[in-house]
Amino acid sequence: MNLFRNVLVWLLLAVLGAVLVQFLLQDPGYLLIRYRGTDYSTTLAVGIGLLLAGLFALALLWAALRLPFRLWNRRRKRRARAQLVDGLAAFERGDYLRAGQLLRQAMDEPAAEAVARAQAARAAFARGDDATGEALLEGFEHRHAGIRAVVQAERALARQQPEAALHALDATAAQPLPPRGLWLRAQALVASGRSAEAYGLLGALRQQQALPAAEGESLPARWAAQALREADDGNAIAGLWDALPPALRTHSDVAAAYAGRAAALGWHEAATGGIERALDAGWDDALAALYGQLDVDRLDARRAQLERWLQARPANPALLLASARIDQRQGRWLAAEDTLHRAIAAGAGAPAWEALGDGAARLDDHVRAQRCYANALRSQRGETVLEPADPAPQALPLAAQVVTRDPYGTPRLSD
Repeated sequence: MNLFRNVLVWLLLAVLGAVLVQFLLQDPGYLLIRYRGTDYSTTLAVGIGLLLAGLFALALLWAALRLPFRLWNRRRKRRARAQLVDGLAAFERGDYLRAGQLLRQAMDEPAAEAVARAQAARAAFARGDDATGEALLEGFEHRHAGIRAVVQAERALARQQPEAALHALDATAAQPLPPRGLWLRAQALVASGRSAEAYGLLGALRQQQALPAAEGESLPARWAAQALREADDGNAIAGLWDALPPALRTHSDVAAAYAGRAAALGWHEAATGGIERALDAGWDDALAALYGQLDVDRLDARRAQLERWLQARPANPALLLASARIDQRQGRWLAAEDTLHRAIAAGAGAPAWEALGDGAARLDDHVRAQRCYANALRSQRGETVLEPADPAPQALPLAAQVVTRDPYGTPRLSD
């Protein structure tokens, strides 16, 4: 595009020059110059030619005078660019001392200062020289406030100081934040227990393409679930839940977080209804297990729902465990034990063994309860489980025991 524009300008100048030459050739004109009593006469064409020649000579003289400075500036820029490249390469190799030296030299070039100073500060922090790193950041003063805030936020988050990161990123001079700054601010909000605000930044992060590709799909659900867990009152929980898109409400993590908070507030129907809708939209074993574990009422309704799901998945361990938990809450210990044996056979693992131990303890069968709890630990460790112990035989009363003697005359008690 630049070449086309330059060619067009030169063609236009050539046409104008040709028109002017033709005009002057038709009538060269007469030019009289009187200076201090002396007259100089010539044609207008010659006068214009002399003027242009003088201007050209002045331009050559100016270019000759500027040439040493231009060569020196070009050499300085080339050297700064080489120092910047070598410094970045040393930083990537982990040679932070040499990287800091090269990058501090490259800072003298204004065009490279922002990148060189920021990376030099990172190199200083990486080798544990916090004082030098902070001094380099202070050297930004009011220049490149956005880059300075990004480096400060990275440093604060690395030191588990999200509030300090937010303080740096929320500075007025750093606004508007660059994409990297927006991502760091969202991370700092999550680390500060303000996931709802981080969730609100998702639109801006998507617009600036600042979301990491590996986490872009899972972040909304993760931040939404954490925001629900962090909400401190019912109005906040209800507002967050209503603001979520339908696809997120049926996500297993989000539905589990909402069910837990709703159950804690006594919203029994909302807690179970959220899980039911999520499981109808997409099956998740962990969510099904949570459905039977919720500390809420509606036991008959939950039992009926579990039976409907079991018709489609009769050997699902999570459903069997959930159904057994409902039986236990209703006091149906023997029915729960039968269901738990089926769940264990289907691979329910340690939670089913623990629930089986709880049931045995409630039936005062402490020997089997201990064996079940031991199996729960074995299952968690990946060890082979043992069959539950049969009830231990009761010892006979002393009066019903028979005293015998061995061949050596030693007395023994026998049944």
